[in-house]
Amino acid sequence: MSDIAASGAPAPPLRLVAYDDCAELLKGLRAATAEAVGPWGFNNLPGGMRTMLNGAVPEAAQDTAAAKGADDQAFSGTNNHEAGVDEPDVVKTDGKRIVTLARGRLVVVDAASRKVTGTLAMDGASNGGKMAVGADQLLLAGDRALVLGFDYSNPRDGGPLLTLVDLAGAPKVLSTYRIDGALVDARQVGNVARVVIRSAPRMAFPQYEQSMDEEARLAANRAAVAAAPVEDWLPRWSSVDAAGKRTDGHVGCGAVQLPATYSGTSLLTVATFDLGAAGLGSGEPVSVAADGGIVYANGPSLYVANDQRWRVVGPMVKRGGPAPDPKTQLFKFSIAGPGRPKYVAAGEVPGWLLNQYSMSEWDGRLRVATTANDASTVYVLEQSAGTLAVAGQVGGLGKGEKIYSVRFIGTTGYVVTFKQTDPLYTLDLSNPAAPRTLGELKITGYSAYLHPAGDGRLIGIGQEASRQGRPQGLQVSLFDVHDLTQPARLAQFQLPGSGSAAEFDPHAFLFWPTTGALVVPVWGEQPSALVLSVHGDQITKAGTIQHPVRYSAMQRSLVIGGTLWTLSDQGLQANDLTTLAQQAWVPIV
Repeated sequence: MSDIAASGAPAPPLRLVAYDDCAELLKGLRAATAEAVGPWGFNNLPGGMRTMLNGAVPEAAQDTAAAKGADDQAFSGTNNHEAGVDEPDVVKTDGKRIVTLARGRLVVVDAASRKVTGTLAMDGASNGGKMAVGADQLLLAGDRALVLGFDYSNPRDGGPLLTLVDLAGAPKVLSTYRIDGALVDARQVGNVARVVIRSAPRMAFPQYEQSMDEEARLAANRAAVAAAPVEDWLPRWSSVDAAGKRTDGHVGCGAVQLPATYSGTSLLTVATFDLGAAGLGSGEPVSVAADGGIVYANGPSLYVANDQRWRVVGPMVKRGGPAPDPKTQLFKFSIAGPGRPKYVAAGEVPGWLLNQYSMSEWDGRLRVATTANDASTVYVLEQSAGTLAVAGQVGGLGKGEKIYSVRFIGTTGYVVTFKQTDPLYTLDLSNPAAPRTLGELKITGYSAYLHPAGDGRLIGIGQEASRQGRPQGLQVSLFDVHDLTQPARLAQFQLPGSGSAAEFDPHAFLFWPTTGALVVPVWGEQPSALVLSVHGDQITKAGTIQHPVRYSAMQRSLVIGGTLWTLSDQGLQANDLTTLAQQAWVPIV
């Protein structure tokens, strides 16, 4: 174990290097990639194991405040992490219409008439219909939708496919954009969307004779890296406008920055799109030579976290030797303006993050919660001369346990760790140089997602558990956090033998403060939407909603005026928000 990991001390500042010409960039890329390559390709993992281990699992979460449509009718938005920063999801609404994706089609439903008013096949029909396209997330800005998908038509060159759709009349494609790699996540502020992509070098390694040993394979692979041109690393993009005109390009050498310590296996690219423009254009891409899988943004700043987990798993799989201590690199971009984002800083902390809720920027400082070697710590990082340096930290959270949920609200932090019991820690972060633990609540089970409920209350959704730590079924808790030194649980609701997608995907969680309605999808004998009522210090069951198509998989819920809408893989259903009486069923497949 290293001294850093053992002491919880921060890692040295992480430095990014920019290159003005391709020759210097290529030299750095080749050197880092040659170090990272093994006899079986990248990361010493045979076959496709690296892809499996390094796959991005984007997480997201909700603006609790109601938005208002043109007719002043309140409606719920996506459950986003930060107010004013929208996250892609399977369904969106502007209070007048509901836009969703179902089996490769974009579907528009009028909220007033409760009828489908438009559909659009997301199959590349505008470009000859020759592509196999997956589309499962979207963003909405006025009469425009940005659909995030993947082009499967060419297994070798497939990658993220973005489609800009005009919703002013019958839905129609305005522009498409393709880029090498895999979609990590996206964020939207106003009409501007930032899309994060991770791409691997496209170099081809030699075919080997069965008799070749690993040393000979490694030498051949390093020779292939040494001969690869810089274009093998730079992501290629293509854009098509409404007239069918195609423009091709790639990320420029001057738009790539290289950390002093680089995995040599991936580039992270941030592309920028104005959803109000006539087309998607070039995306103005900028790249960092790094892996990464967790995105957080609060409006002026966007962070990408790279936990380099493959460095731990890879050697264990292939060599059986001791694994490196876990650590996470953090890359900060300024997105305060509408144009291309700017690199501003990078840093590194011990441990791994759980998800995007492990990060939060407040007053220009980033708070990060990580687990390393069965102990958890919250770090406060401050930007200084291009680095994110640790200004303060508080550790000792859940010794022998791992973080199960995190929420930062203003200058307060909440951390749940779990192994057999669920300590909920309350943290005072008002002094960045000296954050401290104020309180701890031990209960059975755990909360996998924490949601602010106002008036000094916090909602947790997760699993009840036995004293031995075995999950027993869905649990919703209402916590009193008025006094941070003495957090308490006011109420709980349990549904034995069940679970909810909201435990691992906060987009599936809806809390409507106006009425106290809390809605989550649940699974059991018959999938349904569970509707709870949160009032005062009580959680009570208001009812359940099921769709008429048996075994419909519930996905999301949203509120428009006095109507509760629920989305399944078969359709949308409208129910009265107060009585839960069914009002309409709208098939979408």
